Amino acid sequence: MIERIVIIDSVDPLCFYGVNNANMQLIKNLYPKLRISARGSVIRVIGEEKETAEFETKIKELSQYAERYNSLSEDVILDIVKGDGPKVQKRDGVIIFGINGKPIQGRTPNQQALVETFGANDLTFALGPAGTGKTYIAIALAVRALKNREVRKIILSRPAVEAGEKLGFLPGDMKDKIDPYLQPLYDALEDMIPAVKLKEYMETKVIQIAPLAFMRGRTLNDAVIVLDEAQNTTTHQIKMFLTRLGMNAKMIVTGDVTQIDLPHKTQSGLVQALRILDGVPGVGRVEFGKKDIVRHSLVQRIVEAYEKYDKEEKESAIAEAAARIEDDTD
Repeated sequence: MIERIVIIDSVDPLCFYGVNNANMQLIKNLYPKLRISARGSVIRVIGEEKETAEFETKIKELSQYAERYNSLSEDVILDIVKGDGPKVQKRDGVIIFGINGKPIQGRTPNQQALVETFGANDLTFALGPAGTGKTYIAIALAVRALKNREVRKIILSRPAVEAGEKLGFLPGDMKDKIDPYLQPLYDALEDMIPAVKLKEYMETKVIQIAPLAFMRGRTLNDAVIVLDEAQNTTTHQIKMFLTRLGMNAKMIVTGDVTQIDLPHKTQSGLVQALRILDGVPGVGRVEFGKKDIVRHSLVQRIVEAYEKYDKEEKESAIAEAAARIEDDTD
């Protein structure tokens, strides 16, 4: 009789063991001659050498499947343990499998273009209105790179620009004041990484979420770095951010140049960067439009209504200016 210890620290325990340990109980039933105990990411098994070796191999296969697909069903366990192998989930265009095996993929041509542009460039700009999924896809690409061990960490950032509210009036310490600005990034991560694993990543700083100001002085190596809401950066801030790019690192910068919350007469760093970096090798650009909006259908109509309003206001201002010039010349 020998004892083997199998570590499954790359997968979420709840996903692997199942609700009320249903998956683990099934595995125990499939190996009645072995004494199996499990706690956290450690599985201990005692039995004959041949059987324990087979058990270890199968557990590692199950762990790899659960890590990739974020799910582990009874059918998959039976397929793997019996040696048939799991049915491969062929999904064209899937970036990663999120919580409960939900496939996350580019749902529009421009979302798919972002996936391809990210692969071909070290710096990618994703531009467009709210609801087009640019930030969500960007974070999915970062999570995929982490899961595939292409990078060692993910760094997500946003400028803490006050859109009509003052930070000082928010309760709590600085972290409490800043977190509401970063909540959309947390929301996306919670859709893609199991809660226990996400907490571990955050505590060990494998995933870092921080305001833009915290990037100063750093060199970001072996990472995917995402800057969200970049239209609210100043010219100095975005230059500082872009020059943080280190070895084996990629950046995705997202923003909507029609929603700038900077003080009046302050130039958007994103607008300037797009002009300066146009045509630079290694820099990609994807522009999203109204047709890419994947939120409630009303969101698209709201965007269209505001665009119509802005166009009419601009035309009215031009007409008023022309009328004043005409009056002055009379």
